[in-house]
Amino acid sequence: MRSRQPKQLLLAFFGEHVVDDAVGPIRASVLIGVLEGAGVAAPATRATLDRLVQTGMLDRSKSGREILFSLTEHGVAVLREATARVRGPRPFEPQGTGWTLVTFTIPEGQRTLRHRLRSTLTWEGFAPLRDGLWLAPGEVDLAGSLEPLCQDLPPKTVVAFHARELAGFPIADSVRAAWDIEAIRREHLAFIEVWGDPGAATQAASALTVRTMLVADWLALLRADPRLPREFMDAQWPAERSTQVYRRMHQRLAAASAEEFAALVSGGTGAVARNVAGAAARSVGDPVRRSRTPH
Repeated sequence: MRSRQPKQLLLAFFGEHVVDDAVGPIRASVLIGVLEGAGVAAPATRATLDRLVQTGMLDRSKSGREILFSLTEHGVAVLREATARVRGPRPFEPQGTGWTLVTFTIPEGQRTLRHRLRSTLTWEGFAPLRDGLWLAPGEVDLAGSLEPLCQDLPPKTVVAFHARELAGFPIADSVRAAWDIEAIRREHLAFIEVWGDPGAATQAASALTVRTMLVADWLALLRADPRLPREFMDAQWPAERSTQVYRRMHQRLAAASAEEFAALVSGGTGAVARNVAGAAARSVGDPVRRSRTPH
């Protein structure tokens, strides 16, 4: 597995515990404490929170001397769009048959918007094929996927269409050029190796931190696997095993992590409380720098 980045962990935290529930702003000390349990130093967490504010995913506020973070409308839309696949019954199967093709034009000066669009396409299983043409298996709900970006994308920026393979023009070589199938297999096997031990969840002090790490790894695996048709995989393809491992571990962690989260956001104590207490001392009166760059 790739190393866990602070952004992945924070999005996993907000996606699991905040986006679907009526939860108020989260104290910076809570976020710092949870990520410290995952090996992320407090300055890295603060810097990542700063960037998530800059990109419009989070809002920042203040209560007394404590810094608070909450999801913006854009952040809610992005995480809810991802939730369908994160919690879906068949996360590695294509959405229908055929192929979805996309081409887009964004001026060089709008690099942030271009990055956001490419990131969204990658999450939906697209890969660049050639000369600005992106390809994804199945019939992707592109309108839904791009909804969080619709206010920022100029009209006619994106052109998309659904296609099927024609007899005599096999697509297999193009698929293998666009995606490294063996690298995708390795991502699955790495996930299984890390999370396949049912006892792993009990080896850490904080179920909340472990669940956040699990979901961050799951998000990374979903992004790495474009949901190619089965004809491109062999009989030993590990996607089903990955799904079983994730669901088993998620269920094992659910109750304890939810209880811990509730205690932390209400100001109580939990398994992360020792980290949170130390993080609070460092974060109080030390606000994350306010962004000067508009989203």
